[in-house]
Amino acid sequence: MTKEINPWGSDDVKDYRKIMKEFGISPFSGVMKKLKEPHLLMRRGIVFGHRGFDSVMASKNYALMTGLMPSGKFHLGHKILADQIIYHQRELGAHVFLCVADVEAYNMRLADMKKLRETAIEEYLLNYIALGLEPKKCDFYFQSERSRDSGKSNAYYRLAGMAANKVTMNELKAIYGELSPGKIMSVMLQVSDILHPQLPEFGGLKNVVVPVGIDQDPHIRLSRDIAARFSREFGFRAPAATYHKFILGLKGGKMSSSDPYSYIALTDSPEEAKKKIYKYAFSGGRKTVEEHRKHGGNPDIDVSFQYLYSQFEPDDRKITKIRDDYSSGKLLTGELKQILIEKLTKFLEEHQKKREAARKKVDRFLDK
Repeated sequence: MTKEINPWGSDDVKDYRKIMKEFGISPFSGVMKKLKEPHLLMRRGIVFGHRGFDSVMASKNYALMTGLMPSGKFHLGHKILADQIIYHQRELGAHVFLCVADVEAYNMRLADMKKLRETAIEEYLLNYIALGLEPKKCDFYFQSERSRDSGKSNAYYRLAGMAANKVTMNELKAIYGELSPGKIMSVMLQVSDILHPQLPEFGGLKNVVVPVGIDQDPHIRLSRDIAARFSREFGFRAPAATYHKFILGLKGGKMSSSDPYSYIALTDSPEEAKKKIYKYAFSGGRKTVEEHRKHGGNPDIDVSFQYLYSQFEPDDRKITKIRDDYSSGKLLTGELKQILIEKLTKFLEEHQKKREAARKKVDRFLDK
């Protein structure tokens, strides 16, 4: 396992091209042209790679499977994935399987199942609904309680147990390095999460795509291998995946749930978000106004620009002008931050109203 890919770590990725080449990930640009209206994240290269997504696009019936780790605040880094999920559901008609990895979180991070469930609903589900996720064509479930339908639940846990017979300890160690019983349990459940939408109890064989950050690629590769080894029992199709880049934390590194000043949470007040951006948002500008006017700033490392680019300025012409003005020195760091603050303030005000209204829909996701 390369030290740059660790599904349980916090390493930041420096060279996406190197990882794509090393692990055989195809550029997303090669399949994007087949989409009638690609999402902004796809157009701008935030979604940068895929495995087998061309087969997904060729099918009329497909599912999107993804998961969430209920261990902290829902922030702009999580929104990147939520935006993709909702795009697939609304625009491409995918059936969404959204897993709360509470068993994994219990084993790896927080041994309190009640708190994990509360966090999953209050921080994640409410925000997903407010962003546009619909209960129709959506299975929202917990690893600890797959379904109230015993047939479905039994099929899911049976698959996790059977998957353990399709892999060796040497293979697991080669992929994940050091293992604990909790990690092994988590891996088998993740394999079942990814493959179970193809079981008869969940609609039968279909193409499945899993949108992930590059750090989750070990789970994708293992699931694809195990799917092939189930050819006699189930005849699974290899799960596809799309890969998105990490969004910079406020301080310029990776966002950390343990550091509230490294992210903007979707429950932060506009005033809190403003203070965070002014105080902590890493700048690509120069040390002085004179230097900045003369040499310009670097938008590629500037957090404010990156947030506009990935989420808050959908107009391609406008974002190009902002980049050019900042790079030339015409636009100062403080002015760039103010552009982001204005757009983020509007988003947070509207989103938080939708979030409160979303409480009325929660039971429609849980009563399944």
